[in-house]
Amino acid sequence: MANNKIETGFGSDAKKEPRRIVFITRNTSAKVKDERGPQLMTYPHLLIREAIVFEVLIIVMVLVALFWDAPLEQLANPLLTPNPAKAPWYFLGLQELLHFFPPFVAGILIPTLVVVALVVIPYFHVNVEGRPLWAVQASKRFGIIAGVLALLLVVLAIVDAWTIIVPTVLVAALLVASYYSRATSGWMGALRTKPLSWWVMTWFISVSICLTVVGTFFRGPGWSWVWPWGNHAG
Repeated sequence: MANNKIETGFGSDAKKEPRRIVFITRNTSAKVKDERGPQLMTYPHLLIREAIVFEVLIIVMVLVALFWDAPLEQLANPLLTPNPAKAPWYFLGLQELLHFFPPFVAGILIPTLVVVALVVIPYFHVNVEGRPLWAVQASKRFGIIAGVLALLLVVLAIVDAWTIIVPTVLVAALLVASYYSRATSGWMGALRTKPLSWWVMTWFISVSICLTVVGTFFRGPGWSWVWPWGNHAG
């Protein structure tokens, strides 16, 4: 038994390459042999490349700072409050939500639910294998998803949150089209292969982008709707 050599096979046909099946007894252990690919040392190969990229980034940032002024406003004046007083761009989505929902819901409840979901979801078996959404029990899943979408759209319509309704309707339209489509290639065929997690993440990103864009370019005095190319008094 000491002279036995067990090697693994890398083919996909078990009949042609029976080496992929190994029987191990109590007194035998398998020694896997494979061909190692090319290897590089962390130093100097990786660290030198990272240092070069870091220096190039610093040079580019210095050049940008020398030739373009930062988009800063005038000195703060407590007697002159800007209208509207906008948050940084990464908070404008939450500020846009405040236009439709109460402060507790938009500023505390929704962000907390998002953070809790990001923390909890990895501990559950949520489509880990990446199976397409319509691969199993398509009609049952479609009924559940259609009901959830209808309820969500009704709630958003009641509060008149059209900046969330628009991306939701667009993503829902693609979702319904992928269910009824029988295409196996092209962009529609690619949509049919997407799992549920992909659709949820696409909806989340679409809503976030829409809220941020509207809050950045289309909100004027009093948080009213303005066109970015128009003139309005602040």
